Amino acid sequence: MSEQFEPSEPSESAERAQRAEAAERLRRAGYSEADVQREVTELEEKSATAARIFDLRRIIGGLFVVYGVIVTIAGITDSDAEIDKAQGININLWTGLAMLALGIFFLAWLKLRPVAPVTPTLPPEALDGKPPRGE
Repeated sequence: MSEQFEPSEPSESAERAQRAEAAERLRRAGYSEADVQREVTELEEKSATAARIFDLRRIIGGLFVVYGVIVTIAGITDSDAEIDKAQGININLWTGLAMLALGIFFLAWLKLRPVAPVTPTLPPEALDGKPPRGE
């Protein structure tokens, strides 16, 4: 068990080769270069949107704010008997306020440091300035 876990990341050239293979299969299937590029662009936009929507900071912050409001309201409405059970500390109020603060922190962090948009990598043909082969 002395082996270390090393995630296998494909190299940039391997990714390029895979993209080129996929593009070639689409061309053979009757799609033009413009169709392939349009499809790739649409998929990248959908992926970026999904990354923004499902950012963990949004989910964690939202849940902490909602639960913080509920626990704070429970703390405000606690009776004296319930406060005496916690040795005189209104634990629901303090816990609710702490949860609200943490939730607001996560949401502010999301607002101040949004997820960087994914910049599409251009195929080598686009970098050469030559028109695509199909046109």
